[in-house]
Amino acid sequence: MDTKMKELIAIGASVTANCVPCLKFHFAKAQEAGASEDEVREAVRVGRMVRKGAAGKWDEEAKSVLGQQTHSKSVNAGTSCEDI
Repeated sequence: MDTKMKELIAIGASVTANCVPCLKFHFAKAQEAGASEDEVREAVRVGRMVRKGAAGKWDEEAKSVLGQQTHSKSVNAGTSCEDI
């Protein structure tokens, strides 16, 4: 796999991970490696699709968990996951 392809993959992964510093870094590296504007746009589009799919699955899982369990404790800023 060449450097340009690796950087385009990293752009998509950065979008999926919501990592702005990663996106900026890999965008610059992709440009240095000769990636076109269209290739960068496609990498961003793919990253958004992956993020959207993952978020949808997490939403389904959260609904499932919340539907299976009820707890009387309210969650506040000082509560950890272990305390719930």
